[in-house]
Amino acid sequence: MLDARKTWPESTSVDARAYIMRTLLDIVRQSLATLWAHKLRSFLTMFGIAWGVGSLLLLVGLGEGFRSGQTKQMANLGEDIMFVFPGRIPAVEGSYQSGQPYHFTYEDYLAIRSEAKLLRAVSPVLQRDDIRAVSDFGSTNGQVFGVAPEYNQIRTVPIRPGRWFNDEDNSQHRRVAVVGWEMLKNMFPGQPAVGSTILLNSLDFKIVGVIPKIGKEGENGTNKRIFVPLETMRTLFPITTQNSENAITFINYRPLKKEMHVEAMNELHGILGRRHGFNPKLDDAFMDWDTIDGAIRVGKIFDAMDWFLGVVGLVTLGLGAIGIINIMLVSVTERTREIGLRKALGATHRNILTQFFVEGAFLTALSGGIGLAISSGFVGLLAQLPSPEGFDTPRIVPASAVIAILSLSIAGIIAGLYPARKAALLPPVEALRQE
Repeated sequence: MLDARKTWPESTSVDARAYIMRTLLDIVRQSLATLWAHKLRSFLTMFGIAWGVGSLLLLVGLGEGFRSGQTKQMANLGEDIMFVFPGRIPAVEGSYQSGQPYHFTYEDYLAIRSEAKLLRAVSPVLQRDDIRAVSDFGSTNGQVFGVAPEYNQIRTVPIRPGRWFNDEDNSQHRRVAVVGWEMLKNMFPGQPAVGSTILLNSLDFKIVGVIPKIGKEGENGTNKRIFVPLETMRTLFPITTQNSENAITFINYRPLKKEMHVEAMNELHGILGRRHGFNPKLDDAFMDWDTIDGAIRVGKIFDAMDWFLGVVGLVTLGLGAIGIINIMLVSVTERTREIGLRKALGATHRNILTQFFVEGAFLTALSGGIGLAISSGFVGLLAQLPSPEGFDTPRIVPASAVIAILSLSIAGIIAGLYPARKAALLPPVEALRQE
């Protein structure tokens, strides 16, 4: 008796689940049959949804492509990198017309390295463009940079194969060099370079590292440079100027934190101004390139672009939603007699609403997926084309895809359920009288 009482509810629940499944399957079959019977109307609805989804994804993806490309381009230069070049200082206080050029010196670098508290790394750059480089396979003219070992903590200088300079290379004035990709092509075409010897103005240097191509088109200036240790450069290829034989071309540095870039720049200006005897707040005394500030400005531009493209995409999405709503409203209104007939044959209010919900959900999910697939395919085709420096091909943003599909799905489903509910609430006789 106890076993019979236990099994009776289980068999009932199984029958109930089977009944619900059969009902749902019947509703799905009826929905698909109705959609197929009105192929043109279904196609127009699906086209509106696919168009809205695809347009929004491509517009937002275009903005992300610009942003990503600029980020990569800045990463090719260096992370949080800052430059300072010497400017002009007035011979008479307050008279900018009497400004005279001056030069940074090696002693300036030593003072910055010992006194600055807000810098993570600093390196002077001694630049010469008149040094002839010769190998066993070819010769070329390029830029020769004398830099400190810390330079690779500021600028992007990937080494493959080989190594970068170390402190011993610098302190012992070793004749070692790291060669950029463009220079390598000219001097060692198809030949291994690490361990080989080149002549810089007839002085032999051993190549210890090679820099692979930086940037999509190899247009980064690092590709066209030969790097040697700072102390070696000062000894063999000094920069002579009117006022000093210890001149350096410019200074690269990196602040402790990105947020402290202005404070770090002011600190460095203060040290240089004190050493050269002028007010560090003079506008023309320095020429700075703050890539952090530039990145912030570019980021604001791309934020505005994202908003603009997003608004355009939402407008397109809204137009698609309006089209869907119109089509669904007309579709349901025309089927009021069908709803009355189904009610007269025993269909419940829930059955009718479920059918229209399934129709709307199926249409929006299928057409949203089609719009996503088409836009993804288009983006894939663009990825095969060469893109200009500083721009990546558009990419699909998952959040945008979810928002677009959900928005149009909700619009389509509500547009179908609202008139369907009104028709389902009518008495069967009243519904059958509708034209």
